[in-house]
Amino acid sequence: MWGVGGWWRPSEAGQAVRCCTCGVGASAQGPSPVPWHGQSSLAPGDPVPSPSQTAQVTDTGCIPAQRSPSWGTSSAPGHTIHPEACVPPRTCGPSQDTRPYPRTRGPSQDTSRPGTAGGRCPGRCGPGRAELRGRAPGRAGPGGGGAAVSAAAAAAAAPWRRRRRGRRGAGRGREPSSGPRRMSRRRRSGHRGGGGGGWRGPAKYFDTKTTEPISFFLSGLEELLAWQPNSNDEFNVSAVPLARRQPPLLSRRPRTLVCHDMRGGYLEDRFIQGSATSNPYVFYHWRYIDIFVYFSHHTVTIPPVVWTNAAHRNSVPVLGTFITEWTDGEKLCEAFLAGGEEAYGAVAEQLARIAQHFRFDGWLVNIENPLSAAAVGNLPLFLRELTARVHSAVPGGLVIWYDSVLKDGTLRWQNELNDQNRMFFDACDGLFTNYNWKEEQLERTQRLAGPRQNDIYVGVDVFGRGDVIGGGFDTYKSLRLIRQYGLSAAIFAPGWVYEHLGKENFLQNENRFWGSLAEYLPTHSICTLPLTTSFCLGTGTSTFVDGKDEDSGPWYDLSAQDIQPLYPEDQGVLSTSCCLQDAWCGGSSLQLQGTIPPGEERVGVRLFSLQMPAPPKLFLTLLYKMEGPQPDDFTVALEVTTGDSGISVPHPLPWLPLSEPNGRYHPRFLPAPPPGLAKLLAACQRGSHGWTSRCYELELQGCSLQDLFVIVSRQQPSPQETSFTCLLGEMRVLDTASLAASPLQVYGVTASQLWWQEGPEPEQLSLSLTLRWSFPPGRARWFRVLSQGARCRLGQTAPQVLGLAQGCLFRAVGLLVPQPAPGQSCRLELLVEPVLRDELPVDPERWGRLVLVYSAPGSGISSDGH
Repeated sequence: MWGVGGWWRPSEAGQAVRCCTCGVGASAQGPSPVPWHGQSSLAPGDPVPSPSQTAQVTDTGCIPAQRSPSWGTSSAPGHTIHPEACVPPRTCGPSQDTRPYPRTRGPSQDTSRPGTAGGRCPGRCGPGRAELRGRAPGRAGPGGGGAAVSAAAAAAAAPWRRRRRGRRGAGRGREPSSGPRRMSRRRRSGHRGGGGGGWRGPAKYFDTKTTEPISFFLSGLEELLAWQPNSNDEFNVSAVPLARRQPPLLSRRPRTLVCHDMRGGYLEDRFIQGSATSNPYVFYHWRYIDIFVYFSHHTVTIPPVVWTNAAHRNSVPVLGTFITEWTDGEKLCEAFLAGGEEAYGAVAEQLARIAQHFRFDGWLVNIENPLSAAAVGNLPLFLRELTARVHSAVPGGLVIWYDSVLKDGTLRWQNELNDQNRMFFDACDGLFTNYNWKEEQLERTQRLAGPRQNDIYVGVDVFGRGDVIGGGFDTYKSLRLIRQYGLSAAIFAPGWVYEHLGKENFLQNENRFWGSLAEYLPTHSICTLPLTTSFCLGTGTSTFVDGKDEDSGPWYDLSAQDIQPLYPEDQGVLSTSCCLQDAWCGGSSLQLQGTIPPGEERVGVRLFSLQMPAPPKLFLTLLYKMEGPQPDDFTVALEVTTGDSGISVPHPLPWLPLSEPNGRYHPRFLPAPPPGLAKLLAACQRGSHGWTSRCYELELQGCSLQDLFVIVSRQQPSPQETSFTCLLGEMRVLDTASLAASPLQVYGVTASQLWWQEGPEPEQLSLSLTLRWSFPPGRARWFRVLSQGARCRLGQTAPQVLGLAQGCLFRAVGLLVPQPAPGQSCRLELLVEPVLRDELPVDPERWGRLVLVYSAPGSGISSDGH
């Protein structure tokens, strides 16, 4: 067998070829490879790398993995890179989860070609150790050189200051470098370095120009049935578990489904690690919706993982789409539905396995083509089989049917539940109706659905096409009527705000749109601690760290979106909005604008609804900035409301003053934070770029948490109305008991899938590689990946953030490093910092670290040298 991990070194003829750790091998007749664990493997017939290409990694914890296809993509002879088949056992992420839609009338008809993009992600700002040695390509002509790449333990990381990310390449030649630095997306997209070589993954999973991981879909029945999990799709697996919520999704109240369909799908959101996109579309009113569907016209739409991560963090399940349409759809349905139980069972099994593997939550099924008698006869059986398999494989999984074909196989949209389509509704979890309904159809639907009326999602096309009650900013008219009959709603294409009204004032228009619907959208509450958020939308015009603009330039990464608050609005009194111009951390802050009425001393803004038993003691932290000519005229504080234990009724209004209810607590302000929070708030004092920090303590007993308010007070009473503007940069609600948890460690950092290119500047190289590591499951919010710099001489450089990883892997792309001279070696040091769910800092000694030592071809560097 050759499916074991490792780089290879020549052995004598006739010797057995074995994996150094696994012991699996084969007899060799002639020069043959012996594996060194931690890198790639060879398949029969693949060229064996020369000694100048060999590399070794220590501390990998490597185990045999599934064999993946091999490819050699370098145009330079002698630089073929083979696929990784030995990966570390990664105990990362929320858990070791192995959980066994038209516009030509359905959710969509926009099939415009997806755009392209590229970018970075933000984060707040040291060890499993490993060192990698080998050769990287030099500035070679045809055939390319190779530069020597090796591995041994590295020293612990020292504390460091964050550094602004550069836009230029790293230092030239043999001078100490402040790199590596990532080329901007614009430069990387067009860069075609000569003499480079190494790994490039399949185009379905990796961008062909940069090797960045991308999201993908499946086309046709054959590709669906042939799908199997493999190491290339790891980046597409959601690392964010579906957060618990109250009330539960299936409680008896009307729900709100959003079906996202924009320009054919898989636009800038396909870049898993973000892109440098200006003014992108973002969705952030998660508290107001219950289900999110990602729609496209591809047969199997696997939701881009950035959407799943953002939705799950905010307690919203995500569905993909299984669609057939037109003549090709008829043929596809005939093949798997008319083929009998074995055929439709295989499709149901694959769809359930895909949802389980990528960790999203189910499917919207949209059959928009006529069916033969045999096919339509098996359709309810297929839906039952798919629903049962999804329920078994995905906790809380859903299958929803779109109103399209009838029980006789005719394609005719009903705009209601009736006897022509009820058998499909009865076979799954819900019905998504077409959009051209009238009030009498709602009445009939309510009557026929009986106790399942909340499983009817009445379609509302925000674009307002056809004979509809209301679209655009009149969508509330449709919602109002739907709620009168106790039915759920399916809001289709709310991206109308972005597509129709334009990008320039998108955030203002988005708040206006969802504010107009808020009266008809039951919200859901947070029911677990810690609650930590910097209000980041997952996009920005700059990256802010500790209140400072560390890196100007647009970015877009929905995976970096924080837990989002309610967005209360009271015309003329209070408004909440997103501010991209200033932030404490990430790309945006939450802006509160309002007035304190005459004679009143304060106004309160309800930002979060909570439903959970109160722990005995809470720590709360707040970072804010008052804007305006007299910021010292105001004070800002937190307020918590409680109810009887196990009972929580959300507050009816988002703002105060009102008569004071029982159970309203003003947490005790702590001028000096407790030891567990001292590091957290050390950098955040008044005068730190204008931001003010506050730390609070609250002791409770025998009650439940209900609401979290921000209170803005004026220092002096006034008979006049007083206006204010306040930016919220960060907020935390922590259970004291969690602060005593044992320290955690990143371990087993490895590098693979290396791709070297000539740099854009002389005596410079560009390196892309994949990092993997291990970390206790469920403990990290995300990971910050940093570079300690590449240098060819002794010296130290300040780390720079390369990006955020949601799980235990990250692809660093376009790192610009100095090219070593003949006989010289250079070192590249990479760090993995875990960001915990409570965001308490992790000591740099417990970060992950990997040192890459590389040299020019033929330099004769020893295997254990530096």
